[in-house]
Amino acid sequence: MTKLSVNLNAVAQLRNRRTIGWPDVTRIGRMVLDAGADGLTVHPRPDERHIRRQDVFDLKALLDNYPSAEFNIEGYPADPFLELVETVVPDQVTLVPDDPSQSTSDHGWPIPQHEDFLRRVIERLHAADIRVSLFVDEDPAMAGWAHAVGADRIELYTGPYGAAHGTANANAHLARLADTARAARAVGLGVNAGHDLTLTNLPTFIIGMPTIDETSIGHGITADALEWGFPETVRRYIAALSKR
Repeated sequence: MTKLSVNLNAVAQLRNRRTIGWPDVTRIGRMVLDAGADGLTVHPRPDERHIRRQDVFDLKALLDNYPSAEFNIEGYPADPFLELVETVVPDQVTLVPDDPSQSTSDHGWPIPQHEDFLRRVIERLHAADIRVSLFVDEDPAMAGWAHAVGADRIELYTGPYGAAHGTANANAHLARLADTARAARAVGLGVNAGHDLTLTNLPTFIIGMPTIDETSIGHGITADALEWGFPETVRRYIAALSKR
C-alpha cells in the first residue's frame, strides 16, 4: 500500500503569522503520526517563511519515538541545506530545483542540464546513508536520467494532474505520470508522488498508476483539517490511498 507522508509546511506557515508559537508544528506532527501517517515531510527554505531550522531538529526528535515512521526533507541542494540534512540524517531527502523565492515547487529537475551537479550531491548524501529522491515532471526520459545520476527514487510532480482533474486533460496527465512511473520501475527506482493531491483526485490517481511507494501531501491535508481535524483527515487520506 502507498505510504502517506504528511507535509507540515502549511502548519508552520500559519504559526509564523504570529509570534505566539501556535499551532505547534511538533504537536501536529505527533497527531498525524498517531492517526496512522507513515511519516513527516518538511521543506525548510532559507528564509524560514514556514518550516524553521529548529523545527527540523524538533521533528527528528519526535520521530525517534516512532521507529516505523520516516522523515523526508525536501529542498534545493545548496550547501546550507546539505549541511542541515547531514546533521539530522533523515530517512530520505527529496531534491527539488526551486529558486528560494518560489512560493512552492512548480516543476521537476531537467536532469541532463544538471547531471554532474546532481551526481555529486547524491554521492554526498549517500555517504551520509540518506536515500535520495529527485523531483521530476511527467517525462519518462527523466527516469533514466535519475538512475544515471544515482538517485534511489523519483518523486512525480503531480501539480498539472491536480489542476486538470475533472477536465478532459486529466487523463492525459495521468497517462504520462504512469509512463514515467513505469520507466522508473524498469530501471529499479522507487516512485513517490506529490503536489496538489486531494481527496477528490487521489483515488483516481492511485487507481490509474503503477504502484506508488509514497505520497507527500500537505496543503490538501491542512485545508481539510480545518473542517475535520487532523486525525480524521489523515484517516480519510489513508483510506483514499487504499482504493487500488
